[in-house]
Amino acid sequence: MTTDSDVIIIGSGIGGSTLASAIAPSGVRVLILERGEYLPDSPDARDDVAIFEKGVYRSSEEWTGSDGQKFLPGNYYYVGGNSKFYGAVMYRYRAEDFRPRRHLRGNSPGWDISYAEMEPWYAKAEALFRVRGTADQDPTEPPRSGPFPYPAVPDEPALRLVRERLKRAGVHPASLPLAIDIEAWLARGRTGWDAFPNTGGAGKIDAEVGPLAEALTHPNVTLMTGAQVTRLETDESGSRITAAIIRRNGREERLTARHFAVAAGAVQSAALLLRSTNAAHPTGLGNRSDQLGRNFMNHNTSAMITLNPLIRNDSVYQKTLCFNDFYNDDPEAHAPLGNVQLLGRITGNILKAQIPGLPRPLARLVADRAFGWFLTSEDLPNPDSRVLVRGGDIVVDWQRSNMDAHHMLIRRTRQVMRRAGFPVTLVRIFGNRTTSHQCGTARLGIDPASSVVDPDCRSHDIANLWVTDASVLPTSAAVNPALTIAALALRAGQALAHDCRTRRSSC
Repeated sequence: MTTDSDVIIIGSGIGGSTLASAIAPSGVRVLILERGEYLPDSPDARDDVAIFEKGVYRSSEEWTGSDGQKFLPGNYYYVGGNSKFYGAVMYRYRAEDFRPRRHLRGNSPGWDISYAEMEPWYAKAEALFRVRGTADQDPTEPPRSGPFPYPAVPDEPALRLVRERLKRAGVHPASLPLAIDIEAWLARGRTGWDAFPNTGGAGKIDAEVGPLAEALTHPNVTLMTGAQVTRLETDESGSRITAAIIRRNGREERLTARHFAVAAGAVQSAALLLRSTNAAHPTGLGNRSDQLGRNFMNHNTSAMITLNPLIRNDSVYQKTLCFNDFYNDDPEAHAPLGNVQLLGRITGNILKAQIPGLPRPLARLVADRAFGWFLTSEDLPNPDSRVLVRGGDIVVDWQRSNMDAHHMLIRRTRQVMRRAGFPVTLVRIFGNRTTSHQCGTARLGIDPASSVVDPDCRSHDIANLWVTDASVLPTSAAVNPALTIAALALRAGQALAHDCRTRRSSC
């Protein structure tokens, strides 16, 4: 089967769907390929036992770690990708994240794009995802051309108390930027949204609800589900991709297009391009730099539970607060440490799922007094930290970095929480098999010798190949990457649409 399109987009997550929404108005024929299906609505979608204990939505796909052991990476394959389960935090990278800077152990190389160049695209991405927030609370908030599209999601009563205690403890609590319509979310069930699947409504503005829905209003955009791309083919010279080979309904099909955009996620996109070797590209498509699959980054993260036996947490969703007082500089370390933000509400059942030996009644008692926090530090790019393909296996050899900064962030946060009146702090550092905010395997840059794509996310080597997901991020920063992925996809969409308009003979 050959289906001729102007643009084939591989993946319907934030990068792929946002790109589709950007080019849809140009009238070019767009085919989005998604290996998964639509996420069905069911009672399980708001059942914390089903989600966290039974793992009803968990993929059975395994990857291999650097130790040779298989593991479940926690990725999701549905229309909308991982964003169906995301925490809806839509941070801009801070202005400092785009510049080279020293860390406690190592250096961040910066970007070949400045924050000022990215700012208009951040604003467009915030509008697309209907982000709620406020710009006057966080001292690290970068310059903005305008306010957030909507006011911040309100704190619940228990969190208003926590906010005041944090202020008295000497930090600057700020409202998280969130792609959440809280009234619509709670109307379907009184739960948090962090790690809960978004089904049957628009409460959480994920890739499907936001940009994909907008793209599909255009008759020139089509979505094909159940279509797993196994490899890409090029012409004999290797200068252009000619087809995507997919497996669908147990059959192999060949789909052709003028342009191809890979947006399957930092690991899967790298694996697809590495699998697509041929005589012209013996080490993977677009890999003249030998950087494809390298510089894999994955945030250094921890969960912290803070307790005060006299303070009850009766919140439903919880995830509205953060502080970045240690983000750009710590007075003792004189280096960036990272971000602290609330987790979604930790129920007794969620706590039980994380600590199976904990009796359920005790888990509920602890959860009734617990406030959960998510601590994030930057992982620095390293060419030896990489994604590989061995036979049919994806191998993730993550060379973790900058952990001293993360340990110091934990220490600083504990000090703040104790000053805020939470004498008990419990911490779990996530291990090498926790895939949090994977990025970096097809890095963006102006130099073809050290990067895979240019600042418009187009391959340096193959004129009709684009990569529009977290693969292209040159650095991981220490905040959630979703908005930056969307902003880069919008920027790439402008370049791709312009290319299609000006080169009709090849598009």
